[in-house]
Amino acid sequence: MEKNWSIALEHNEYETDRSLVINDAIDAVKQTANGCYVNIVTPAAFGNPDDYLTEELKQAFGNEIDVKFIDQCGCGGYVLRVWKNN
Repeated sequence: MEKNWSIALEHNEYETDRSLVINDAIDAVKQTANGCYVNIVTPAAFGNPDDYLTEELKQAFGNEIDVKFIDQCGCGGYVLRVWKNN
């Protein structure tokens, strides 16, 4: 994506499959252009994505990304923002 965008990984099969959330989050970051970010919305059931997703993303991308926990959204899920560095 050549712009900032969001991906919802919080409903249906994502609610019970943490590894699917992680895999699709990694794919979303791969699709994000350098200098842009993706907001990854994760299921409420897994709690704060800083506790399980941030480390996985850092292992996959190293210093190519910056990650920031944004907030829990009204729908119950959580938002993690991932920037692709230039």
